Order: sequence, then C-alpha cells, then structure tokens
Amino acid sequence: MTKPEIHPQAIVASSAKLGKGVKVGAYAVVGEDVELGDGCVLHAHATVGGPSRFGKNNTFYPFSSVGGDPQDYTFRGERTELLAGHDNIYREYVSISRGTKKGGAKTSLGNGNFFLAYSHVGHDCVIGSNTLFVNGATLAGHVTVEDFVTIGAFCPVHQFCRIGRYAYVGASTVITQDVPPFSKIVTERETKSFGINTIGLERKGFSPERLQSLKRAYRFLLRSKLNTSQALDEMRKSLGDSADVQELIKFIESAERGIVK
Repeated sequence: MTKPEIHPQAIVASSAKLGKGVKVGAYAVVGEDVELGDGCVLHAHATVGGPSRFGKNNTFYPFSSVGGDPQDYTFRGERTELLAGHDNIYREYVSISRGTKKGGAKTSLGNGNFFLAYSHVGHDCVIGSNTLFVNGATLAGHVTVEDFVTIGAFCPVHQFCRIGRYAYVGASTVITQDVPPFSKIVTERETKSFGINTIGLERKGFSPERLQSLKRAYRFLLRSKLNTSQALDEMRKSLGDSADVQELIKFIESAERGIVK
C-alpha cells in the first residue's frame, strides 16, 4: 500500500485521517473528523462528512454524500457520528446521515453493503452486512436492517421499523411494520393497460386509419373474452395488412416476461 493520492482540486480537512492507498478525486471533499481506512476511494465530486469513521476499501462514487448532518428538526449541531465497516460501495447520489443525540448519536453500517444510486439511510439507522439497497431505496430514521437484506427500488421504510436477516423487499413496496427474517415482501401489482396512446400518437403524426387499426387490435387484446393467443390470431385475420399491428403482434410473441394487459 502507498501513501494517499489526493487530487490537487480536492478538499481534505486538516483533521481528516487517511489510510494507506486512499485516493481522493477531483472536487471531492473529505470533511473534519473523517477517518478513511486503507484503500478507500473517493471519486470526483464525492463528499464525506464527519465525525465519521470508515474501514478498509470503501468506495464513494460521484455526488454521493455520506456522513452528513442528520435530516432532523431537533439537530442543533451537537457531535454525532457515522461508523462504517469495510468494503461498502456508495453509488451516485447516495446519502447517509449521521445520528442524532436523542437516537444514540450514531448511525452504523457493517461490511460489504452495496448502496445503489439515490438510496438513502437516515439518522440513527443500524445496517448489518452484505445488504443491497437498490436505486431509490429510502430509510427513515432509527431503522434496523439486518444482514443479507435486499431492499428493492423506490421502497420507503418507516422510522423505527426492523427488517430481519435475508428478507427481500420488492420494488415500490412501502414498509410501515417490521419485516420478519427470511421473508419476501412485495406490494400487490395492479398495473393495467387502457388501450392505445391516442393523443401521443396523433401528435407523432399517426393518421386516423392507423389509429383505428391499433384501436381494433387492442380491443381484441384487452376487451374481448379471448386469451392472448386467440387475440393474436384475430389480429392476423382481420388486421394483417397493418404494419403497426404486425409490429404489435411481433412484440407480444417475443415477450419473455409476458405483457401488461
């Protein structure tokens, strides 16, 4: 391991402590009372605030903000901290807050956690190890997330909730109660198709004849009592001369995950 590499356009506070092999990119900021373990990397424009302490090989991607002040009305600048283990990854625009005095004054992270873009960990949270926070996963304050948890994209978790080990929370699921370990929690999906995008297609220059053909095709698909295969057969029989309908048929036939109906 070598001495730290600090870009001349980075800002590193005088009280910060950098381990061996730490790299700080252009316009990155390392604040007061920050300790970065060996091998940590701050890419350009990443910000790490303090007091905070990180183990080895944490990686901070551009515009992540880790160790900032808690987002809490009662915070008055008192000393609180963030403690993080080894091998955590903070992707673009991730935000992780320090603790609050009323919550124990500490936010803590284990090892090997992967925080995807725009995910957020609120003040006084306790995160285990080997968790995955998918894009936009959001924790309020005082949440506990145990080891090997996956929190899906755009999932908000209410304050003081706990998520047990190995739990999986599917995308866009709102969590307001504790999630038991080993469980799979997913909000029921009720996404439906309401036919063609008439106004949008008109604005793109589709003729009334093209729109009429597509409307008829979607009637077979959505409003008849036919299953999808039968609806496609009817489209071929009565609308086979429409290039748009042929495109629709080809798309549906190649769908590996099914289609929204």
